[in-house]
Amino acid sequence: MTTATMRMLVSVRDVQEALEAAEGGADFIDLKEPREGALGGLPLNTIREVVCALRAHHLRLPISATIGDLPMEDVAQILTRVADVGSCGVDYVKVGIERETGAAAVLDALASCGWPVVPVFIADRGLDNELVTRACNIAGGAGAAFPAIMVDTAEKQAGSLFELLSPEALQRFIDAVRGAHAMVGLAGALRLAHVERLAALQPDFVGFRSAVCVGDRASQLDAGRVRDLSARLRAAVHHELHA
Repeated sequence: MTTATMRMLVSVRDVQEALEAAEGGADFIDLKEPREGALGGLPLNTIREVVCALRAHHLRLPISATIGDLPMEDVAQILTRVADVGSCGVDYVKVGIERETGAAAVLDALASCGWPVVPVFIADRGLDNELVTRACNIAGGAGAAFPAIMVDTAEKQAGSLFELLSPEALQRFIDAVRGAHAMVGLAGALRLAHVERLAALQPDFVGFRSAVCVGDRASQLDAGRVRDLSARLRAAVHHELHA
């Protein structure tokens, strides 16, 4: 794959933001509540409303939704929430994978849950290579339970993904996921200043919230910023392809 496949995921919290993100050039619509943590979950009714609104406007963009920040030891609750969110009609269900006891069991349980799950590795304490390999083996196995694998950050005020993981670590993550024939995504307090570095790494998609809001990530999404970011990403991709 090349940077021509790098697409923009925008996280939104309601119908208005979803429509503005779609009109601004987002390639993926991601449903989450930024005031409730890195992967804060929205009410199921809100998720359904956004899915229905996007489809009613004939917008066939892929839609993902988070299940909320849940502890790794509570596998049963994670699986229940995955089923609840998946039944809302989204294309992908995102599940945060913390570097803690129980994470391997969560990945194994998600592998056979019957829903298209995107494991999101939380990078604040570094990446656990064994867990990443486990997820990649599941993604590349029978049934392809994980169509995509991401890395994100939890403490957005602590800095961006690039301040937590080296370019080499990020490239290893991208190569591992791509080797499993899954899509690979990067997110974590990413902003306009990171666009060229993202294009150089060549992930399949990059996730944004802070960069497209009028204030911090909990404030309102700004459609103009979505358009500007989309244009910058396209320009960076073009430059990388022709460098």
